Amino acid sequence: MREVAIFRHNLFRVSEPFIALQAQRLERYRPLYLGRWRFGPPPDGSTCRTLQDLGGWALPSILWQMTTRNPRPYERLLKGHRPALIHAHFGIEGVHALPLAKRLRVPLITTFHGFDATLAGYALLSSPAWAHYPLRRRELAREGSLFLCASSFIRDRLLAQGFPERRTHTHYIGVDCAAIRPRRPFEEQRVIVHVARLVEVKGTRYLLRAFARVAQVDSAVELAIIGDGPLRGSLERLASALGLSGRVRFLGALPHAGVLAWLRRAAMLVLPGIRTATGRVEGLGLVLLEAAATGVPAIGSRVGGMPECIIDGRTGFLVPERDEEALAARMSELLADPAMRQRMGAEGRALVEQRFDLGRQTAALEGFYDAILAS
Repeated sequence: MREVAIFRHNLFRVSEPFIALQAQRLERYRPLYLGRWRFGPPPDGSTCRTLQDLGGWALPSILWQMTTRNPRPYERLLKGHRPALIHAHFGIEGVHALPLAKRLRVPLITTFHGFDATLAGYALLSSPAWAHYPLRRRELAREGSLFLCASSFIRDRLLAQGFPERRTHTHYIGVDCAAIRPRRPFEEQRVIVHVARLVEVKGTRYLLRAFARVAQVDSAVELAIIGDGPLRGSLERLASALGLSGRVRFLGALPHAGVLAWLRRAAMLVLPGIRTATGRVEGLGLVLLEAAATGVPAIGSRVGGMPECIIDGRTGFLVPERDEEALAARMSELLADPAMRQRMGAEGRALVEQRFDLGRQTAALEGFYDAILAS
């Protein structure tokens, strides 16, 4: 089997299970995980090489590579390996992997997931880890072999930024319909679930204010917030100020299995994303698809890529961003109608099986790999 280097600076973050889930479903290629840091254990039986493994040379190598993009530290890690191609996740990684791909004389495929296609240039330049990307994005667009976009919304953004139409494609990563089975009606509880990194773009504060309206007329419903991030403290204070301390649970970041377990209990999943002042917006919202695969209706904002995975009125509801009143009304409507929740959950499952199945989407990914290597 040919080896493909799965390139991500920060590997195995609890908030990014989709990268390894996709790579582990490859059938004709063997993944080799390559990056700077490991934030969790690699999948059983897989090969992983990170700059942190270089011992005393780890930090100097990371800082040097971050500053110069010099591929030599990664070449040291790849001793004994010869990947057929590099698959970078996020545009920032694509820019940093490009010199390595040139040195190895292998194709580079870059998948864009969201902020790398939407965040304003000045915001990217404010981070030393991201600064090369806005400066060298045109180089990546010119010399990268293929660009895959997690949604059609992201593809449109990349085309507007000058990426070549012929080499830029929408490719949904998908969710594992074999592993995620529809829940049974008795599993549902009166709990609204929100899964997100606690940053502005996820719209969590609007959810809290909308939930306060719902909680005034529904004494039994609870809100479970899964995720962590820089806004957690301010969000906990907001929940307290709204009188929701006993009705909202901040569960922190959970492993993927824990997230799926909570989805099975959920009356609905809510992700009221917003477009921030820096331009950042939700690229797709993979957790919306995981909820649909579980048979759980979802409510999202009509921004970014979310309309691609919620059929308004059929698998859930789309509401205007930052509209707490509309969000509260849709949440109350779903809570009041168990038959609607079941019907929307069933349609959501059918949608995922038809358009977003991980097995089918990974087979399509291998088709992209084959075509690039053949050319």
